[in-house]
Amino acid sequence: MGLHRPLSQNNFCICILSLIQFRMSKSPFCALNNEPYRVIHDRQRRCFTVRLEHEGTVDSAMLKYTYKNDGHVHLLSTVVPGPFRGKGVAAHLAKAALDFVIEERLKASISCWYIKKYVDENPLHRYQEHTED
Repeated sequence: MGLHRPLSQNNFCICILSLIQFRMSKSPFCALNNEPYRVIHDRQRRCFTVRLEHEGTVDSAMLKYTYKNDGHVHLLSTVVPGPFRGKGVAAHLAKAALDFVIEERLKASISCWYIKKYVDENPLHRYQEHTED
């Protein structure tokens, strides 16, 4: 009897999703800023979200995207609730979306002013390589 059993497709997907969520929640950007934001990627709804709590209410920040064609995504918009603006939430969303684009070897067009600003302020070669005007 072997020690390893093959993973079912469902269990494999759960393992991969857990790994992706862990990697995104433990990004260097989070650790450096000591921010507790956990970015979740919902591929079915084509968005990245961060759950936020403020004075007993729960809200969420969101970055939306769509697929233009095979191998190309369009980063559409970021929305951050008022009490959390200017606190780095949108930066976490932008970084997660750009990391997704890079990891999936996609090209991205950007119509969101904030994501454009993020790319301009973080002129990393890998971002430039995977984004277009």
